[in-house]
Formats: sequence, C-alpha cells, structure tokens
Amino acid sequence: MDEQALLGLNPNADADFRQRALAYFEQLKISQDAWQVCAEALAQSIYSDDHIKFFCFQVLEHQIKFKYSELTEVQQQLIRETLITWLQAQMLNPQPEKTFIRNKAAQVFALLFVTEYLTKWPKFFFDILSVVDLNPRGVDMYLRILMAVDAELVDRDVVHTSEASYFALAFEARRNTLLKDTMREQCIPSLVESWYQILQNYQYNNSELTCQCLEVVGAYVSWIDLSLIANERFINMLLGHMSVEVLREEACDCLFEIVNKGMDPIDKTKLVESLCQVLQSAGLFSIDQEDDVDFLARFSKLVNGMGQALIASWTKLIKNGDMKSAQDTLQAIEAKVALMLQLLIHEDDDISSNIIGFCYDYLHILKQLSALSDQQKANVEAIMLAVMKKLTYDEEYNFENEGEDEAMFVEYRKQLKLLLDRLAQVSPELLLASVRRVFNTTLQNWQTTRFMEVEVAIRLLYMLAEALPVSHGAHFSGDVTKATALQDMMRTLVTSGVSAYQHTSVTLEFFETVVRYEKFFAVEPQHIPAVLMAFLDHRGLRHTSPKVRSRTAYLFSRFVKSLNKQMNPFIEDVLNRIQDLLELSPPENGYQALLSSDDQLFIYETAGVLIVNSEYSAERKQVLMRNLLTPLMEKFKVLLEKLMMAQDEDRQMALADCLNHAVGFASRTSKAFSNKQTVKQCGCSEVYLDCLQTFLPALSCPLQKEVLRSGVRTFLHRMIICLEEEVLPFIPSASEHMLKDCEAKDLQEFIPLINQITAKFKTQVSPFLQQMFMPLLHAIFEVLLLPAEENDQSAALEKQMLRRSYFAFLQTVTGSGMSEVIANQGAENVERVLFTVIQGAVDYPDPIAQKTCFIILSKLVELWGGKDGPVGFADFVYKHIVPACFLAPLKQTFDLADAQTVLALSECAVTLKTIHLKRGPECIQYLQQEYLPSLQVAPEIIQEFCQALQQPDAKVFKNYLKVFFQRAKP
Repeated sequence: MDEQALLGLNPNADADFRQRALAYFEQLKISQDAWQVCAEALAQSIYSDDHIKFFCFQVLEHQIKFKYSELTEVQQQLIRETLITWLQAQMLNPQPEKTFIRNKAAQVFALLFVTEYLTKWPKFFFDILSVVDLNPRGVDMYLRILMAVDAELVDRDVVHTSEASYFALAFEARRNTLLKDTMREQCIPSLVESWYQILQNYQYNNSELTCQCLEVVGAYVSWIDLSLIANERFINMLLGHMSVEVLREEACDCLFEIVNKGMDPIDKTKLVESLCQVLQSAGLFSIDQEDDVDFLARFSKLVNGMGQALIASWTKLIKNGDMKSAQDTLQAIEAKVALMLQLLIHEDDDISSNIIGFCYDYLHILKQLSALSDQQKANVEAIMLAVMKKLTYDEEYNFENEGEDEAMFVEYRKQLKLLLDRLAQVSPELLLASVRRVFNTTLQNWQTTRFMEVEVAIRLLYMLAEALPVSHGAHFSGDVTKATALQDMMRTLVTSGVSAYQHTSVTLEFFETVVRYEKFFAVEPQHIPAVLMAFLDHRGLRHTSPKVRSRTAYLFSRFVKSLNKQMNPFIEDVLNRIQDLLELSPPENGYQALLSSDDQLFIYETAGVLIVNSEYSAERKQVLMRNLLTPLMEKFKVLLEKLMMAQDEDRQMALADCLNHAVGFASRTSKAFSNKQTVKQCGCSEVYLDCLQTFLPALSCPLQKEVLRSGVRTFLHRMIICLEEEVLPFIPSASEHMLKDCEAKDLQEFIPLINQITAKFKTQVSPFLQQMFMPLLHAIFEVLLLPAEENDQSAALEKQMLRRSYFAFLQTVTGSGMSEVIANQGAENVERVLFTVIQGAVDYPDPIAQKTCFIILSKLVELWGGKDGPVGFADFVYKHIVPACFLAPLKQTFDLADAQTVLALSECAVTLKTIHLKRGPECIQYLQQEYLPSLQVAPEIIQEFCQALQQPDAKVFKNYLKVFFQRAKP
C-alpha cells in the first residue's frame, strides 16, 4: 500500500496528507484487487496503526456492498476466511482493538451475513460461535455482530427519499423478511441459548458484556418467538438483574422490549401482571426521590410500557366484546395508577416525562366510561394536582439565556399541556374548580409568593382557554358557571396588581393571558385603561428586559386590534404615549433603542389600526396619519442624501438598512386598511402618494441597490392594493429604474410586481405593458445568457427561478386577456417570445416551468388558433406546439412518477385538447397522416390516440395521455 498516502489517515495529519489519503481511498475502491491487499493486512495483522486497520475494513466494506457479485467463488471464500482469521486473532492479542474498529468489523460481518447467509454461508452464526466460545473478547465481537445484523435487518429509522430508493427499500424489505424467517427456522433457538449462557456466565463478573447481551436480547425480541425469552428461566434472570446496580438499566430496557411485543391481549395481561408481582415484591414499586435518577428514568419507561400494553389489551378486549377479561385488565391498570402518580410527580422531569403516555391513555379510558368510581375521581384529581405542580419552573431555569435544559423543559410543558387538555375532557368541572382554587389562593398573596408559583397560577388560567374550547373565544357567554368562573379570574388578574410582579416570566404570562381572553374586555370594558397602561409603561413596552419589550410589542398590536371600537376614548392618548417608540433609530453604532426595528413594525401597525378604526372624520384621520408618516419621510430624505455621499461601505450599509426600515414602517401602517375602511374613504391617499414620491428616488441611488430596491418594491406592492389606480402614474418611472443594471434576483423579484399590476388593472395598463414588454424581456434574456461556471449551483438555481418568473409573467399577460401586448411587439419579437415558450416546455427539465409554458401555449391557441387568428399562427401550431406536446413527455428527464411532472403533463393534454377544439378535423388529420407516423407510432395506436383526443370528457384524455407516454418510454 502507498505508505505516504496512509499517513493522511491520522486525524492530526495536515490537509494535504488528508487529501491524498482520501484520493487513495477512492483509487482503492475502483481498483480490482486492492481489497485483497487490505484483507491480507487484516488477516496477518501487518499494521498496528488503528486508522489504517479501520481504513482496510472500509475498503472491504465497499467491496462487499457494491462489487461482491464481481468476485469469483475463491475470492469470496477468501473474504470469509479473512474475517474469521481476524476474529480468532482478537482472542490472542495482548490488547483489545479500539471500539471504533470493533464496530466497523461488526458492520462488515453483518454485510457479509445479509449477502451470503441464504446461499453460501448458512452456518454463519455457528462458525462465529465455534470460534469465540465463551472467550470475553470473542463474546464482545459476537454481540457486536448480532447488533449490526439486527441494524441491517430491522430498519427502525428509514426515511423514504425518492421513488428509486423506495423500490430499493422494498427489495431490501423482502430480502430482510426472508433472512429473518430463515434465521427463525435455523438458528434463533441456538442464538437464544448462547445469550442465556453468556448472561449466566458473566452476570456477576463482567457487567459490560452482560449489558451488551441484554441489549441484544432487547433488540431481537421484537421479531423472534417471544416464548423463547418470556419464560421462567430468562425472566427470573432478568428480574435478578433488576436488583444489580450496574445491570438494572439494561435489564429494564430489555423487559420494556418484551412487554412491548405484540401478542394476544389476555396473554399480554398475564405477562405484565406476573412481571409486576415480582417487581413489586422486590420493592421496586416504592419510589424514593433519592434513588438513582438514570435507573428511575428507565424504570419509568418500563412502567409506561406495561401500562400502555395493558390499555392496548383492554381496548382490544372491549372491541372483541370480552367484557369479563376487559374488566380484569382494567383492574390491573387501576392497580398501577399509584405507581404512575409517584413517577409523574417525581422531581426529575425525564422520569416524569417517560410516564406521560400511560397517564394520557389512562385518562382516555376514563373518558369512555359512563360513570367514574370514587377512586377514579380521586385518581383524576391526583393527576391534575401532579400536572399543576410539574408545570412549575424550578430555581435553576435561566430566563435570560435559555439553553438546552430550558428547551427540554419547554417541550416537557407541552406534554403536560396535552395531559391538562385530556383532563378537561374527562372532568371539565373538576379542572375549572382546581384551577380556580390555585389561582385565587396564589393571587391573593402574590406579593409574598415565589415567582414560579405566581407564573403557574396565571399559566393555568391561560391554558384553560384551549382546555375548555369554545367557538371564537366566547368564554364569557353560554355556560354560566364556566363564564362566571373565568370572568372572576380575569377580573382578579387585572385588578390584583400582579402585572407589577418583578419577574419576566410573570410579566409575560400576564400579557399573554390578557390577550388570550380579549373578549373579557367587551364584558367589563372598565378595565381597559389599566391594562393599556401596563402595556405602555415599565411593565411592558418600557420593561428592562428586551425579551419582554419585544413580545409585548406583538401582544400590544393584537390587543388593540381585538378591542377595535372600544379603543376610541384612548386613541390620542395612546398615540402620544408611543411617540418615542416610533422614532427611526439612527444608523450610528452603539445606539440602543428600546425596540428593535422588527418590534417597531408592530407599533407602527398598531398606530395605523388606532387611526383607521377610530370614529374620527376623514380629515382628522388624514391629519393623524400625516403626523405618523411625515417624520419618516423627512428622515428618509436626509438619510438618502447622506447615503449618496457616504464613502465607507459599512456606513453605506447602515444607512441603507435605516432607509429600508423607514419604508417598511410606512408600508406596515397600510395593513390597517380593509375593504370597509379603504385608504380613499379614510382620506389618506394623499399621505401615501407623498410617501411614494419620497421613497421612489431611492431606486436611482447607485449604492446598496439590492436593499433599497427590495424595500421600495415591497412598498409598491402594498400601494397597488391600497391606492389602486392612483398608483399607476408612478409605475413607469419606477419600472425603468428597477430594470437598470439588474441581476437575476432583482428581475425575479420585480416580475411579481408587474404581474400584480397586470392582473389587477388589466387593460388599464396595456399601453404601459406594451412599452416596457421588450425592455423587460431584453433584461431577462441578457441575464439568462450570461455565462456561468459549470459547477456554480447557486447561479444555475437563480437562472432557473428567473426562467420560471419570466414564464409566470407571460402567463399573467395572456391570462389577463391582454395577448395584444405580445401581438403588438412586431412579428420578429412575437416569434422570439413564442420560441422561448416552446423551449421552456421541451428543453429545460423543470416541471414547474414546463407546466406554465403549456398553460401559455393553450391560452394562445385559444386566443389565436381559430380561423381568424394572426397570419402564420396555424402553421406555428402544427410545426412547433404539437411537436412540443410529444417531445417534452418523451424526454428521459420527464419523470411521470413525479407529482409536479404529472401536473405539467395535464396542461400538455389541455393544450392538445384546445388545438383540437380550435382546428377541428384538420388537427386529427394532421396527427393521423403526418405527425404521429413520423414518430413511428403504430397505426392502431394512432387510431386509439385520436379517438381519446376526440372524447368530450377532458379527464379521459388526460388519463390516456399518461398511459400513452408510459408505454412509449423505454
């Protein structure tokens, strides 16, 4: 072997050596006999370097995986002998191999197993067992090989990516089923016996091997005969391991897999009950908070498995009508509830989380029972109290810098919320009463109560909104008891002063709850001023925590929107109080504004909503809107001048961002308008037209074009919706500026603007479209024709997206009834455009663009394909459009198994149907006598095709066309 290249395998080698080693590996993979050199190196222990040994196994792995069938019988025998020789050496070496080498060797053994077991090596396991006997190093390798074989045969985490991989997986699944069936017949009993011997031999003197063996038993039990494992000698041994500290976690997992195995419901109940009796008598059912939490987490998972297994049995027995057995099983379930509660309430969240499934399913059973016993009611209450306690944050939770532990607690809280929702389905009255009790007790003394208890009390009120669902948030009407309870709690929340609690979690929960129950303020509007003040002062938008300020900005906009007309008395006061929060942050470094620009968007939207929804006259609304937007316009002019003169690029970027924020804020205020309250009705057109005039000059700024154009383009999109035709005079010059020195991305983002104008104003913009049609196309073609490097993926993707945008533009023009825009461009240009559409339909393997192209073609045929269509178009139909409908689907890249491609084919069918509709018998004659014979289509198929095309039901032809091309493709 190339010793120099092998040096690069060391992780500490420099980049050049590593590159050389990689290249060498690729070279060996394609070499005919390199695997033999590697096999010899392994069999004779030529190398002592671990990385080289691993490398040799990788080369062998590649050979077995991809080129095994190319080897002769003698060569295949050599690989088998190499592995057995290497295995024998493991028991004699002074030091065991590193774990990563043993694992890789096990993978290679497993690959050879799936390749050879059914044909050349039926004694695979017996040969390995005869070599390893009970030698600890041999047993270690044997167990690793078993785990690797299981990983090959039982794909627990397969992700289906494509059609091809799906078929490969289907083949693999069939092969794996055959392998497992053969193993069950030929060797599983012997393997199980070997596991028993290993466990018996090593349980007291080698915990590592014992745990490995337990892991193997747990993995295999899912697909072998359960009676081989679920018998007295095995179970007794496993239960014995439950009281050995170093073995009990693996024993727990192994018992979990046994319990999890599918079986007859009555047998399952018996198995679980017998296990439980022994575990209980061993004292495992009395949980001590001080116990080893890692073990308890596994034990909790086991109890969860047993509980869910019993519930699955109960469900099957009820379905089968076996009420007596179902009743016995229900008693067995009830007997585990006390243990479940101990685990659910455990202070360690992992232990608690592992039992939630059992708890959830138990509540589901109770929900189905016609009446609950006193004990069941007590269980429900106990679960409820446990959930309330476990929802509470602990002292260690870091609110300012949330990391992985905090994220896990948030996920755990979501699981608890599901339990709470299920509790509400079982006993809504009990849940409401429990929450009310906790809430009232806590809020009476909130000043002297720890933050986590105050937070959870408010959180429970918040969670009731989803747990006790109503339509459209009408919590304060309907059921009087519930409405009164919620109303009382909301009144307590907003009058208790708890919004002043000095902890971010309580503050945020207060605002979240106020917004969640906004309908309360329709019932008791007298509380609105107090809540508004909380939003506006140091408790909300001016809080010391940026996190609170940011969330409050969003919640404040929700609150104001939901109150609508009830905000009238407070509008001007609120606008005055948020004045400083509306200021555009200067582009100077180090300036710390209270709100980020994203947060300010919500404040601007809120200000817009207050003005637009007010009961003021149009004149007053205009004044207020002008007061809101004039500072932005003035700042914009000054900043744009500064940008024109800025030399430093960082300074330019800061200024451009600031300009963009100004445009974004103005744009956001327009979200307040609606069909009922249009810009015109509110008298605000003039203000927004002034904004347009202020912002459009930024399009001609040569610096930071991408940022500025993006902002102004978004504003134009909004103005097209809000100002309607009043925006039209600004469009030509804006378009002209945006088409100057533009790149693929600019064009791609500009086209939707033109599409929006075209679709909205149709013939009103026809003169403008005719004028800018060819300049836009030239700009697009110029970018598409730019040479790009062969491997530049992002440039290729940008071009693909631009091509799609271009076709989308043509689709909008033709679909808006403005084909004259194209027709009036002169014969040469029209032809050029038509050819690009044909090219898009046939040449580019992009089904999304192809679909659009066929839509354009069928629209043009519909408009121009009749007897009075443009001169020469009928010829174009037969020479180019008809062939496109066949050439595109016949391409190898046109994948009929892909959903997008099928949609493109569907539009191709519509195109052919439209041609037939417009040209009649002449079209059938052309297909029968000229075009289809030129493709060497058999006469009977031609006949069949033409008949399908003439069917009145378009769906019949669409289905036929798919079959036609499936047959035609090799």
